[in-house]
Amino acid sequence: MRDRELIAGLRDRLAEAGLSGSFLVRNLATGEELGIDPDVGYPIASLVKVPLAIAVLEAVRAGRLDGARMLEIAPDREAVSPPIGLGRFTHPVRIAIQDLVYLAVSISDNVAADALFALVPPGEVDRTLAEAGLCGIAVRHPMRDLVDVFGAELGRDGLHLAQTLAIGARTPGGGHPVAHLDLSRANIGTARALADLLQALWTPSAIHPQVAERVRALMSDGVLQRRLGPDFISDATGWASKSGTLLNLRHDAGVVEHEDGESYAVVALTESTVPAAAQPAVDALIGRVARALHDRLREH
Repeated sequence: MRDRELIAGLRDRLAEAGLSGSFLVRNLATGEELGIDPDVGYPIASLVKVPLAIAVLEAVRAGRLDGARMLEIAPDREAVSPPIGLGRFTHPVRIAIQDLVYLAVSISDNVAADALFALVPPGEVDRTLAEAGLCGIAVRHPMRDLVDVFGAELGRDGLHLAQTLAIGARTPGGGHPVAHLDLSRANIGTARALADLLQALWTPSAIHPQVAERVRALMSDGVLQRRLGPDFISDATGWASKSGTLLNLRHDAGVVEHEDGESYAVVALTESTVPAAAQPAVDALIGRVARALHDRLREH
């Protein structure tokens, strides 16, 4: 009863802020869970870079790719500029494959991710997940497709219109005129599937230990921590996560490791009905909702 009351109250708080969401917290040792609609699918935006990293690092480990191989990446003058990373460079750069994996995961560099997708296409990433026994995540397209959704730099007014379109055009079945917001065409996942992915990285699984260890380290080095991070980072915990943002979608997925040895996967996938890119109070609320679920589960 107490869990149901908590979840009902958290749903109300999300609705008041114009949010709907799918949350799941899981004890990685016992498998015990507490969540809100954890089986609802969402386009996962930059969260797809975690499966991408797994697939690339597995190809390196198996000898199909040379992690030290240098790739030359030239600025694309016509592409929509991403907010950070290689897409902001003004001159060509040569960089190793393994360093591109760092940029893709730890600073969420879209250009780095697409250089990796050119080597390990979405279908191969999907196969890597399937071979690891992971389901519920579909990888269908590279990152550039997300950045170029509207074909040009939007500016402030254009971004507001894009947000409004993203919010108002979704169909009840998850369809959308923007392909990469459409559940049948986008990179998608559920909170449960992402928790399964995190569990496979943090506990023994079909993912090779060397690959899992590297991905955990990359997520620990993540620089974007504005949602779940403030509620889980402390001197008494370890925290590793990846965020994903696309128009009105705000996601985060990570693992908190406590000093007493307990570890929890924490996943938040959310969709806003407010047509604004900057919503710091909403980001903070996402963290508080996830923390409330975590704290209740720790009481069990």
